[in-house]
Amino acid sequence: MLTVRIPPVEKKSGVLALGCWEFGGDWWGGQDDTESLAAMDAALKHGVNHFDTAAGYGDGHSERIVGQFLQGKRDQVFVASKLWPTKFDPDDVVEQVNDSLRNLRAEVIDLYYIHWPLKDDMRPVMEGLEKARRLGKVQAIGVSNFSVEHMELVSEAGTINAHQLCYNLLWRYPERDLIPYCREHDIAVVTYSSLAQGILAGAFSRHPRFKDGDQRNTTVFFDPDVWPYVYEAVEQLKTLAQELERPLAHLAIRWVAQQPDVTSVLVGARNAAEVKENAAAMSGDIPHEVFDRMTEISDQVTPFIPDVGNIFRYYP
Repeated sequence: MLTVRIPPVEKKSGVLALGCWEFGGDWWGGQDDTESLAAMDAALKHGVNHFDTAAGYGDGHSERIVGQFLQGKRDQVFVASKLWPTKFDPDDVVEQVNDSLRNLRAEVIDLYYIHWPLKDDMRPVMEGLEKARRLGKVQAIGVSNFSVEHMELVSEAGTINAHQLCYNLLWRYPERDLIPYCREHDIAVVTYSSLAQGILAGAFSRHPRFKDGDQRNTTVFFDPDVWPYVYEAVEQLKTLAQELERPLAHLAIRWVAQQPDVTSVLVGARNAAEVKENAAAMSGDIPHEVFDRMTEISDQVTPFIPDVGNIFRYYP
C-alpha cells in the first residue's frame, strides 16, 4: 500500500483510507458492529490504516466502535474524525473535541475536521480547534465540504491542513476551484464518495431499488432526469473494466488516486470482504490510456449532472 503524510502529522497513512460512516448504522440500511470490527481488522491487515469517522455518524456510534477497535492498536492507525459544532465558543469546541476523544478512547486525534460549513461564523470553531491543537488533543485540522470562501474565512483564525471533499468520476466540480486552492495553499485533499455512493462499483441496475433507511436515492445522481445518463456512463465504464479484467470499483478508485492533487482516497466498507476487495484496487498496473478513456467517459456525462453545491443538496 502506498503511503502518504498529512503534515504536521508524522505518522504515515495509506493512500487508500477506510470510510467509517456506515459503522454509525443509521444511513445505509443498518450495520452490524461485528462486521464493522471485522472490516477494521481486515483493513489493517491489508495496509489500510487511515480510518475516517465523525461525531455525527450514528450520534457517535461510529466513533465508539472505532474506539473499541483501537484498543491496543492506537499507534498503528491514523485516526480522523469530524466535529459538528453545536456551540461556537472556542472553549465549548474544545469540550466537543473531548467528547470525540472519549468516544475513541484516545488521547489525541490525528486529524480533526469541521464537518460542514454552517451559516454561523465558523472562525470561533477554528479558534477552538487551534486551542485543542495547542493542548495536544488534535494534531492536524481539516475542513469538509467547504467552499473557497469558507476556507478563506476560517483561515483567518487558524491553519487548514486538509480538506475532505466529494470527488469521483461523476462529481468533478472540485476541479474548478477547490482543488486548485488546496494545491496553492498546501492543503491535503482527501476524497469521499470516491465510488459515488456505490454507483461506480456497478451496484445499481437501470431501475435501482433501495432498502428502507438507505438515503442514497436522494443524491443528485439518482434524479430521474440524471440517472439515465449516469447509468449509461457506468455501462461504458463496465465494458472498459471487462476489457482489462478488473472490477469497475478498482478502476474508479485508482482513477481518483492517480489524480496529482489527491492525497488520500476514502472508500467505505461494511465488512472484511469489501475491505479486501477495495484494497486489491491498489495492486497491479493500469495503463495510462485506460485512465484517459475513463476521463473521456466522465467528460461526456458530467454536463448532465447539475452543480447543486453538493451531491446531497444539503445546506446547513
